[in-house]
Amino acid sequence: MAETSIDRLSEAADAVTQTETETRAGVAKATGILALGNVGSRVLGLAREIVLTNLFGASRAMDAFNYAIIVPKTLYDLLIAGHVNSAIIPVLSEVVTRDGQKALWQLVSILVSLVALIIAALVLLLEVFAPQVIIVVSGGSDPATQALAADVLRSVSPALIFLSLFAVLSGTLYALREFTLPALAGILFNASIVFGTLIFAPPLQAVLRSSGIGWLMTRPAEGIRAAAYGWLIGALVQFLLQLPGMRGVQFRINFNWRHPAVKQIALLYAPVMFSLVLDTFVRTFSYNLASQTGVGSVSYMNWATTLIQFPQGLVATAISIAILPTLARQSVLTEDLGFKNTLGLGLRLAITLILPATLGLFVLGTPIVRLLFEHGAFTAADTQITVHALRLYLIGLPFAAIDLLLVYAFYAQQDTLTPAVIGFGSLVWYMLVAVLLLPTFGLFSLMIADSAKHIMHALVSAFILWRRLKGFGDQRLFRTLLKTGAAALLMSAVALVIEPFGERMIGTSGAIREAVLVIAAGGVSGAVFLGAAFVLRIEELSWLWASVRRRLRS
Repeated sequence: MAETSIDRLSEAADAVTQTETETRAGVAKATGILALGNVGSRVLGLAREIVLTNLFGASRAMDAFNYAIIVPKTLYDLLIAGHVNSAIIPVLSEVVTRDGQKALWQLVSILVSLVALIIAALVLLLEVFAPQVIIVVSGGSDPATQALAADVLRSVSPALIFLSLFAVLSGTLYALREFTLPALAGILFNASIVFGTLIFAPPLQAVLRSSGIGWLMTRPAEGIRAAAYGWLIGALVQFLLQLPGMRGVQFRINFNWRHPAVKQIALLYAPVMFSLVLDTFVRTFSYNLASQTGVGSVSYMNWATTLIQFPQGLVATAISIAILPTLARQSVLTEDLGFKNTLGLGLRLAITLILPATLGLFVLGTPIVRLLFEHGAFTAADTQITVHALRLYLIGLPFAAIDLLLVYAFYAQQDTLTPAVIGFGSLVWYMLVAVLLLPTFGLFSLMIADSAKHIMHALVSAFILWRRLKGFGDQRLFRTLLKTGAAALLMSAVALVIEPFGERMIGTSGAIREAVLVIAAGGVSGAVFLGAAFVLRIEELSWLWASVRRRLRS
């Protein structure tokens, strides 16, 4: 048995040991797949927000929906999603590297069985105690909003079961370095919300009743429940999408919670769960503060966050998930140099992509928000508030992108305690800044505090990891930062000139003119960035483009 394990480890070492060029190719392929999935998901996420804002605007119904979905989202993040990157992927990567796929499938069966049982019991509790849960989440909101939110929560809470099973299966595929099916999940999820909202929203209720399915809308005057149905459908569809990746696997009900790997996952997750519990408290704290600043404040936060998530998902999340399985395997095989090179590669890519995305969104925030949201019930005043919130969030975005890779590097080493301790300090810092600035800045104190939190977390994480790894090797991070920063600043200067000029020449009345303005300003400034990158010889963009060209030719 010992010889078998040694042989497997040796074979795995041969398979995982890669040259830097091969690692770049693998990371580029995975990043490309995940980035495309994130682009599709974010585009449909924006479509979802456009549909909701056009139908409901900054209203009681919209606030009720946000209060309702924050409950399953928070529970999912707390109980399941945090496991995937912090514990499931690193442990499953170790199991498949050391013991082979048979042991992997046995462990996955146990995880699926335990998760299904626990989450089903939790959903039952949510159905019974929905009003009490909403009171805790919504804080000072009015009784009518709370009653509607409780009703929506009962409709959407069963989605937790499918979201949780999806997380286990997608984590398994990531550990096997299979990225396509998980990457497509977000697209189908957001598409289902858009479809469900349009089908079941008030404008189509008369048609639905005539077709015999109008009974689904038990509150016809509150079409916001339509979005809840979309949430439920989307969770089911993205779970079912992962099943083809499990072909040939025989799942067996197995509640063996004493399995060593289950215990290992639990131990790794304990610090993460502590930080997520605190994060849940802080999120509720944030919503309560926001609710004190006026009707629609929670919606402004969510609209700005939706735009932030686009570059965050495209850059930071895609790169981080792409490198995590490789980092985890290199950590198992004690490949210190390979670990540094892979991490450095991810950091350089993140810097190169996130800086122009951040500055471009900062400068062109107003026309983008106007194009996407300023229709129907969404007014010009809503645009101004959303843009202001967006720009304050953007201050912390580059730090958040870098920080995510650093946190995943800790996870790859099966160290979840250090990020949890850093997270605790950063959340305390967030609360302190928010409370101190609230009397002066109102709602915007929350965005300032959020950026301060990301800056602190990233700097502390980088320092500790740098000390642990005895440096990041010859990764030329500072040179990449200087070159990319210079190109991005030039791009921003051009955008600042082009955008008002375009408004005078093209105008802003009508969706077509708004779209032309955004495309023209974004296209010209983006071309300036690429030209500057060519002149400055930003090699990260050069080899990324070369990898894309090789993929297109193959």
